Amino acid sequence: MTNTLNKLPPQKNNQLINVETKEIMKETIKANRFLAELKGYSDIVPNKNILISALTLNEAKDSSEIENIITTHDELFKALSSNKEASKMPKEVINYHKAIGHGYKIIKENGILTTNMIVEIQQIVKQNNAGIRKQMGTVLKNDKTGEVIYTPPGNEKIIRSLMKNLEDYINEESDVDPLIKMAIAHYQFEAIHPFYDGNGRTGRIINVLYLVMKDLLDSPILYLSKYILENRSKYYKCLQSVTEDNDWESWILYILKGVQKTSKDSITLLKAINSLINETTEIIERHPMNLYSKKLIDLIFEKVYTKISDVEEHLDVTRKTASKYLNSLVDMNILEVEKVGRSKIFINHKLKDLLSGS
Repeated sequence: MTNTLNKLPPQKNNQLINVETKEIMKETIKANRFLAELKGYSDIVPNKNILISALTLNEAKDSSEIENIITTHDELFKALSSNKEASKMPKEVINYHKAIGHGYKIIKENGILTTNMIVEIQQIVKQNNAGIRKQMGTVLKNDKTGEVIYTPPGNEKIIRSLMKNLEDYINEESDVDPLIKMAIAHYQFEAIHPFYDGNGRTGRIINVLYLVMKDLLDSPILYLSKYILENRSKYYKCLQSVTEDNDWESWILYILKGVQKTSKDSITLLKAINSLINETTEIIERHPMNLYSKKLIDLIFEKVYTKISDVEEHLDVTRKTASKYLNSLVDMNILEVEKVGRSKIFINHKLKDLLSGS
């Protein structure tokens, strides 16, 4: 199918499509309620960096897995704690993690999302400077028959025109609920397919940046990738239904239900992490060596895998003192120690189990 992609807002035969049906509005109310609960809970957590670190790592892993870039939490944490060059799969995930951080920074600084900013994010995801496609991109084929069912725009001028329209749609004020607009913008970005590679991951980062931009979240802590992974066939089916039949309702409902489930799951995870932080703090405060330090607790929850040099730098202590702190936490069963090459890494194993769903 050759794509004749309409500009936004959604329309057919020059008539606006109703994206606020009764069913969509009902699910929008639910999604906003769960999202507000997630934002409210995150607001009372003392250290947001811990939440951001935990959830963006999980998102980086899940979003990359959608693109068949598969790594384990263990491989990922080890790669993050090592000075050595990561192997291909963990490296791709780490790049995605960095792209989220960069995107969050620039959205907070600018308050808008532009094509140039999106290009910056994709460049970090893919570690290249290819930019907007100048030639035909990847076509979507039927897995069984090999039949081409979708061809994205192949002309750079058209792509840039569509991206400018998407940029305007994202940033302009509108009476349409932001969650509905997020769903529409996500479809449009994936349909434009502006890059040679990294479109899926970049598109999923845009989702959370839009929520931050619209003040529905303060931090990038809601990600749909796990939901998409668990419902991947429906994701592609709903995308295709928009392309072939202008079935925006099914697509928007899919995204809204994803926001609902992901918000609930994120709240559960954040509560578990906060409970573990409080439990860990109580154990350390009772220790006779007077080990309590908020900086130390923050570090072992932000890092998951901690090195002696991390403690030296973060707490401004000697290597001997840093080693003593970490080994004391091992004795208290707060951390586990593992030898990697000639170095030791100290693992917050309870947090690792929470993040990996163990």
